[in-house]
Amino acid sequence: MSFGVWAKRGGHPFPFQRCARSLICRLDSCGSFALPYDHTPLPSPPLKTLGITGGIGSGKSTIAALLGKKPGVRVVSADDEAKRLMVEDEGLRRQLIERFGADTFLEDGSLNRAGLAASVFDDPKEVEALNAIVHPAVREALGKSILQAKEDGIDLFAYEAALIYEIGAQDLVEAILLVDAPLELRISRVMQRDGSKRLEVMARMSNQLSSEDLRARADFVIDNDGDLAALQESVDSLYRSILDK
Repeated sequence: MSFGVWAKRGGHPFPFQRCARSLICRLDSCGSFALPYDHTPLPSPPLKTLGITGGIGSGKSTIAALLGKKPGVRVVSADDEAKRLMVEDEGLRRQLIERFGADTFLEDGSLNRAGLAASVFDDPKEVEALNAIVHPAVREALGKSILQAKEDGIDLFAYEAALIYEIGAQDLVEAILLVDAPLELRISRVMQRDGSKRLEVMARMSNQLSSEDLRARADFVIDNDGDLAALQESVDSLYRSILDK
C-alpha cells in the first residue's frame, strides 16, 4: 500500500489564509505595557473540496467510506446522486424516456437499472447519449452540494465518482485523489462482487480512462493493493495532510 502526497500544483494543495488576532505591545515611558486586543472572532476555516476517483474495482467507495467517518467530512457519491436524479428530476426522466423508451423505468417508478445497462453499455454511442443526458444534471447537483456543505460548516467535502473528468467535476474541486490497484486484482474484485464474467468487466473498463491517464492527472494517489489496516493508514495520512491535523 502506498500513499502519494501532493506533488503537482506546488505548495500546500489547499491554500488558505491563516488568520490571527492582532496583538500590539507598546512600552510607554513608565515602563508599563499597553496590550490592545482585537476581539473580532476568528473566521472559520474555508471548506476544502476533494474529488475521489478510480477505475471499477479500485476500491474508491471503500476509501470514501473510511474518509466519511472522519470528523468534519461529508462524502457525496456521484452514482447515488445520478440514481436519485434519474428518479426525482422530472425533466431528466422525460429525456431518458424519450431517448431510451418507457421501459427505462419500472411500474413503481424506480429506474430499471438492469434494463438500461443492458441496452446501453455494449454500444459506445448509446453510452455517450446517456452521459450527455445525465452528466450535466449530476454536475449541477455537485455544485449545489458544495454550496450546502459551505453553509453547514463542513471542513472537507469529498466527491466520489468514477467519471470525475468526464463530467467536468475536476473544475469544481481543489484536488483529485486517485484510488488505484493492479488490473488483474480489479477484475477479480468485480467478478466476485457482481458475479460478472471477465469480458463483461473488461468491457466496462473500456468506457473509463486508463490508470496511466488518471495517475498523470491526479494530485493524490492511494494504491489499494494491501489489507484494510494499510488502507486505513493511508486514509488517515490523507486526512491529516488536507486538514493540517
